[in-house]
Amino acid sequence: QVTVIESGGGMVQTGDSLRLSCQVSGGALSSFAMGWFRQAPGKERTFVGGIGRSGVTTAYADSVQGRFTVSRDDAKNTVYLQMNSLKFEDTAVYYCAASARVLRREYAPSISNEYDHWGQGTQVTVSS
Repeated sequence: QVTVIESGGGMVQTGDSLRLSCQVSGGALSSFAMGWFRQAPGKERTFVGGIGRSGVTTAYADSVQGRFTVSRDDAKNTVYLQMNSLKFEDTAVYYCAASARVLRREYAPSISNEYDHWGQGTQVTVSS
């Protein structure tokens, strides 16, 4: 059984940086394309960023492009979301997700129903 666990959330101030981690167990990380999503209070869950199985291809939402970076370390079965220049509107619960159905190594899915395994989420709060 594949398990996805996020960590690293917390409360920061506008302009600060934070790095989230996502540990995958029950399967080799290299088998999965990985994504990060977030859900703010009263809003739907939205795509933040993703990384293909090769680790070369990444994709980002327009709202975080240039500020957030997704990376992966398959040897550690861990995916990271580096968040810089945080804004108040980045406040949300951040979810990590793994997709086993992606065949192309250079594809990072941006749609939630393309992901098979989800973590419980980690809260990020940015105070202005």
